Amino acid sequence: MTVDELMDILTRCEDAWDSPDRTGDPVALLDHGLQVAAVVREWHPDDLELQVAGLVHDIGHLLHPGDEAGHANAGADAVRPLLGERVAGLVELHVPAKRYLATVEPSRVLSPESARTLELQGGLMSDAEVAAFETHPYGLAAVTLRRADDLGKVIGLTRPPLEELATWRPVIEHLTHPLPA
Repeated sequence: MTVDELMDILTRCEDAWDSPDRTGDPVALLDHGLQVAAVVREWHPDDLELQVAGLVHDIGHLLHPGDEAGHANAGADAVRPLLGERVAGLVELHVPAKRYLATVEPSRVLSPESARTLELQGGLMSDAEVAAFETHPYGLAAVTLRRADDLGKVIGLTRPPLEELATWRPVIEHLTHPLPA
């Protein structure tokens, strides 16, 4: 995948939703990704990989519509060659992070769509799964991504999505062609 191909995928997310029949979350995938990336940028302004993971974390919904259980893996596989292991790992872990948070914070409120898909994605974690997640090198960052994911579902929050998306291209290019140290 190239930067142009990723930008094309993200552009196509302007008219794509997390569920093919649009009964899921109330914003299109592009709007959602932009909102999540903006929240992460506010919380972690120096972590470009985490920000971009927020932007791309749900592209698996576009690539494999209706695959609730596998969308995170599909998205991770798609971005790994371009954006690297950490971004892909965070994309992959955003679903286990939801399961983790639902387990360790049982009073946590999920959106109706997130609550519906939780069981399709494995439900609550076992004690062994919680322990494994807590020791994963990207686990803490994935929890941050998931918390931002839960906040990125506000109708009409972002300016025109394609205009906003264009501001992310230099960040993506930077991650694919990092400057020498």
